[in-house]
Amino acid sequence: MTKPVLGITMGDAAGIGPEITAKTMLTHPGLREQAAVVVIGDADAMRAGAQHAGLDPAAVTVIDDPSAASNDPTIIEVLQTGPSLAHVPVGDIHPDAGDGSYRFVVEACRLAREGKIHGIVTAPLNKAAMHAGGHLYPGHTELLAEQFDVKNFSLVLSAGDLYFFHLTTHVSLRQAIEGITPERTNNVIDLVAAFCRALGKPDEAIAVTGLNPHAGENRLFGDEDADVLAPAVEAARARGLNVHGPLPADAVIPQAVGGKWNMLIVCYHDQGHAPFKAVYGDEGVNITVGLPVVRVSVDHGTAFDIAGKGVAREASLVLAAERAAALSMGWGEVWHAAQAGE
Repeated sequence: MTKPVLGITMGDAAGIGPEITAKTMLTHPGLREQAAVVVIGDADAMRAGAQHAGLDPAAVTVIDDPSAASNDPTIIEVLQTGPSLAHVPVGDIHPDAGDGSYRFVVEACRLAREGKIHGIVTAPLNKAAMHAGGHLYPGHTELLAEQFDVKNFSLVLSAGDLYFFHLTTHVSLRQAIEGITPERTNNVIDLVAAFCRALGKPDEAIAVTGLNPHAGENRLFGDEDADVLAPAVEAARARGLNVHGPLPADAVIPQAVGGKWNMLIVCYHDQGHAPFKAVYGDEGVNITVGLPVVRVSVDHGTAFDIAGKGVAREASLVLAAERAAALSMGWGEVWHAAQAGE
């Protein structure tokens, strides 16, 4: 195999997913030199998305199997997954769009399990729409983990060589605090270490952020850093891992952006997402580490407010596809290293 086959899931039909997917497929021909790319979604929604993006809707064609893809950069080859979503209005939550976005991911996972695609690239879905469609998942990451039956996984934001692993993600702040347990902290530290080994960097330094201000300031601002995070770091260091922390988040995150750390474990969603998106914007992607197949996503949402207006930027989706293409060929090493670390 000289090129990996990537499946781009179209995301929510009412959001910007179809138009940024159309832009990615038709205006970035260099991507096809890195991978064969198919869209897993709905042909009618893709035609509408192409039209909204100022592109030719006739470029959308339906194929039955990834092996039938020509990878012609002038066309968008779609694996039709479920009934047409032509009736879904742009810019509003719709249960059929939510159901569709769920189906696209499930189909991508099936194709990956069968070896027909080698990487999954996800355009954004809308969680409220997915829930309205009857699928009560917190987001992509948890749905993918269930489909592949994995327990130890992490949402990872990445820009270049910088990776932000997350102890918790799509839960309330109260639930996040409860979810930062010794077991979870140890599991994620081992997952990062496995990822580093697979990248050929077994001695890479790993920083763990504190949960509380000033990493608890010797218990002045909470006990979690001393009682949960610090013992997990000490245990990891005893296993020979190059782990440091817990370190105050307001200090260590700027240090990571400045290049001192490439591997960072943050405690909860906004502790990682807010500074990462503020600094990197379209230059960042979302990788799920812990799955048997590479999955890379945009680091933004469905943007209902601009959907259908042709102004949505595809830069993050293009970068996600490029990262998936680059990682997919060696992802088996990441998976095996992660399994060995469990």
